[in-house]
Amino acid sequence: MAGQAPRLGLYGFGSAAHLIAQVARHRGAAVYAFTRAGDLAGQAFARSLGATWAGESTGPAPEPLDAAIIFAPAGELVPLALAAVRPGGTVVCAGIHMSDIPRFPYSLLWGERSIRSVANLTREDGAEFMTLAGEARIQVETEVLPMAQADRALEMVRAGQVRGTAVLVPD
Repeated sequence: MAGQAPRLGLYGFGSAAHLIAQVARHRGAAVYAFTRAGDLAGQAFARSLGATWAGESTGPAPEPLDAAIIFAPAGELVPLALAAVRPGGTVVCAGIHMSDIPRFPYSLLWGERSIRSVANLTREDGAEFMTLAGEARIQVETEVLPMAQADRALEMVRAGQVRGTAVLVPD
């Protein structure tokens, strides 16, 4: 939904974003990773995967983006992402759940910017991604925890303490 954006912003650098960043880099895009305030480890992780820039989601982008994908379930990121994309750019809300989007001035939407949400992906979308993942030779970073620690895993994900993807395995 973000298209072939030459400059792609990723808001919330976790499980999905660390994969998308690698595919985007493989396609030749410059990736800009936006993390929660003070998440220096997440920013370093993004740069280690080829991000051109990594910084806090509350700050401005270093240059206008062509598209942004918001993975974090935080509605307050929508106006920030709109401000970061150029006229004609797209902001994709990629989460299943997101908090309410706050009011924002029309000027952030003006200039043919668009906001899209992802409700469903198809089997074809999955097959296409797996093909791209193979071509890009993406590296999946995981943190493995026993099923008995599922509550802890959720807290780690919420706190941004997982590098990549949390995986639960049987005890």
